[in-house]
Amino acid sequence: MEWKGWKKVKYQAQLSPSFATDIAALPGGEKIFSCIQCGNCSALCPLSTYMEYSPRRIIGMIRAGFKGEVLTSYSTWLCASCFACTVECPKEIKITDIMYAVKQQAIREHVYKKRFAIPVLAREFYNQVLQYGRTTEGLLVLKEGMKTNPFGMIKFTSLGLRLLFTGRLSFKLERLKSLPGGKGDLNTIMKALDKPPVTNATGRVA
Repeated sequence: MEWKGWKKVKYQAQLSPSFATDIAALPGGEKIFSCIQCGNCSALCPLSTYMEYSPRRIIGMIRAGFKGEVLTSYSTWLCASCFACTVECPKEIKITDIMYAVKQQAIREHVYKKRFAIPVLAREFYNQVLQYGRTTEGLLVLKEGMKTNPFGMIKFTSLGLRLLFTGRLSFKLERLKSLPGGKGDLNTIMKALDKPPVTNATGRVA
């Protein structure tokens, strides 16, 4: 009988020792090295049973350098942001923030699941808000469906039509009225946030 566990063996040279440091450097990841692996976070997480790796295991894998497995897993994308893990953590680790830090790194390195609905929906939501200041639910759902499972949308056709005819779904584009570059323009705000902070003579942020 073949021992199926051999494929899971990973050697030290295959790990990414700097992965934990990279996550710790991101906002919310500062206390990742304080984790005592008590498992409170996994026990409280309402979605841990659906995850490949529980929150406790995700933190352990980050610290051990299992970068590829963590960044390509579905687990962090299933986080419901309920903050139960963060509230009950005895070491006050911001586990929800760590989940977000991992998601950001997965997007940055283009290693998230390409047709997985959650990151696609998040990106389309972000693009619509950045471009128009608001989201249009009908267009958002349509784009998410076309980019993840276009043929699967067929079975939701009758539901979509009912929602459309009862006024619960609309394809009419919603947008803020502010002019590009004017007050409230999100592109202007985002560019201002990306600028490096200005410091005064004492080294403090002005």
